[in-house]
Amino acid sequence: MSRKSTPPTPPKRLPPPNPPKASQPRKSTSGKSASAARPESSARPGSSGLAGPARFAGLDGLRAIAVLTVVAFHLTPGALAGGYLGVDLFFVISGFLITALLLREREKTGRIRLFDFWRRRARRLLPALGILLLACCSAALLVGGNVLVGLGRQVLGAATFSSNWLSIAGEHSYFTESNPELFRNLWSLAVEEQFYLIWPLALLALLFVPKRSIRVGIVAVVAIGSAVAMALLHLPGGDATRVYYGTDTHSFGLAIGAVLALASQRWSTGPLSTPLGWSRWLRAAIPAVGLAAIGALLVLTVIMPADEPFAYRGGLALVSLLTAIAIAGAVLPGSLLGRGLDAQPLRWIGERSYGLYLWHWPVFVIVAASLPNLAPEGTGVWDPGAWAIGGIAFAITVVAAALSYRFVEQPIRRSGFRATFRSWFGGWWESFPRLAAGLVAVCLVAVAGTASVSAIVSDPGETDAQAIIEAGAAAIAPPPAPTTTSGNAPSAPAPTDLPGGDQIYAIGDSVMLASAPQLQLAFPGIAIDATVSRQLSAAPHIVQALKDSGALRPTLLLGLGTNGPIDAAALEQVRDIIGPRHQLILVSVQAPRGWTPGVNATLAVFAQQYRNVELANWRDAIAGNLRLLARDRIHPGDAGGKIYAGTVRDALQRLAELPPVLSANEYGLAPHPL
Repeated sequence: MSRKSTPPTPPKRLPPPNPPKASQPRKSTSGKSASAARPESSARPGSSGLAGPARFAGLDGLRAIAVLTVVAFHLTPGALAGGYLGVDLFFVISGFLITALLLREREKTGRIRLFDFWRRRARRLLPALGILLLACCSAALLVGGNVLVGLGRQVLGAATFSSNWLSIAGEHSYFTESNPELFRNLWSLAVEEQFYLIWPLALLALLFVPKRSIRVGIVAVVAIGSAVAMALLHLPGGDATRVYYGTDTHSFGLAIGAVLALASQRWSTGPLSTPLGWSRWLRAAIPAVGLAAIGALLVLTVIMPADEPFAYRGGLALVSLLTAIAIAGAVLPGSLLGRGLDAQPLRWIGERSYGLYLWHWPVFVIVAASLPNLAPEGTGVWDPGAWAIGGIAFAITVVAAALSYRFVEQPIRRSGFRATFRSWFGGWWESFPRLAAGLVAVCLVAVAGTASVSAIVSDPGETDAQAIIEAGAAAIAPPPAPTTTSGNAPSAPAPTDLPGGDQIYAIGDSVMLASAPQLQLAFPGIAIDATVSRQLSAAPHIVQALKDSGALRPTLLLGLGTNGPIDAAALEQVRDIIGPRHQLILVSVQAPRGWTPGVNATLAVFAQQYRNVELANWRDAIAGNLRLLARDRIHPGDAGGKIYAGTVRDALQRLAELPPVLSANEYGLAPHPL
């Protein structure tokens, strides 16, 4: 067949297909809508439904790491000293994700629909939170006692997302062990919700800045300012609740996440060949650097406890920067790190991380209050009581979070409140099982609501430990003015005599505060300076001030170590300040916390090294009489306070019975080391 000589007709240019309307979902090959065909887990909070990836690779895995560290920190006290850092991972992830989604929406539509964004946030956060409040308040009413203390304020803070500021205003410490508040963990949810409210408005204004580099610089300055504010406002040795709870001082993680989203805007929509114009070898190195950042984060969760000043003077900011690097390595298109983090079971845990975080702490508090016989004895990280309570709380948490995710969070997130309620209760008159289920659900909500109100009204006002501490504080008489003004201490007692109370100055924490009445009975005239949540790191400054003012007495009683690990260097510093001619009594620690064995070992070793240092063994003396302590197994009542004072008297007696120091002039011997 011969080829025709006529030129081919050019193909007609077809008009581009019309994009699907917003109200008509795009069809897939199976005939189902794309949203229906996509697995539920691929939809992310706040997704706009626009073209482009529906989720960021690796974020669920990072969420899983974050929530597992927090849960381990709370449910196994002492096992993971830096597990609290998981909250900062959440902050950076939220800052990145929310900013990236808002930027994507503006790029695709030319605007940001604020009310749609806030509605999606409400769908994401409120259903699970509402169920948590109803269930845990009802359980708290059944348990009664300490778990009811401050419940009204906590529920108000949860409902208005202001828990952090209400706790700061009421001076409720995050680090105190005397009152484990039922909803203490909701402070971080409040910080994030305040970010969700303010940041979209700020981003709209920021987008008027023409250059991306300037926008990135502005948000970076905000992050630096927040981290610097935390560092400047934190006082080493003092309570860090203000800087830890404060939105102003703890928002640098959210800002760093936003910086990453602004700087990497093309990553979610642009091709792999041109992410910010970087070369291929650098793009291949980013996931490796991200993996190294995750390794560094895991190390920090082990070695950076919450009582270290470094945590608030750059440590938490470092955690946020490492998290941003990990996110960058995970979400880069084609990243092997992102695929690895998306593997099961990390992805399953990450998708339910919100519920796991919500439930784990209230459940732990309720379980611990319900099973006082399982209360930890303070024998260390492997305390069987601690692991039993933590294990029970973890099992309940996983079940509650999974049920909430499956039957409440996901349906409302996909369909909204009204459509979900219609699916639950619509047509109830047509089916008796549905009618029965609807009536049961309504009754449960009504009963839980009534129980929650009753729990709030039943607030006893203070825990048993707080009552003991306040009684001790009220019993403390102010120490008399120093008898000398030259800075020299009064003369020490004769070696065979016990020092009187007027020769003893006591510095301690809430345990000493609770024991103050019995110390005053045993040692009339004793000067007591004790306060809640004090740590040993504060002692050198206090002792130096006493010496400078001439108020230091011949015998120093130091009762610190309940609130965290201690450093032998601080003890050395105290001994150097008081000098070898003063006596130093160290009180051992009884507390169901993982760090107490280490604290007691450090105190015992230090006391054995020096002739003028003795250990008052409170831990062993009270071990067989824990019933004499408050339900927290830390603070003694009157009977326990007598044992506390008795251990101090025994330590003084041992010091008094020591033979006198040999004189080198008389016997030709070297003096005994003091």
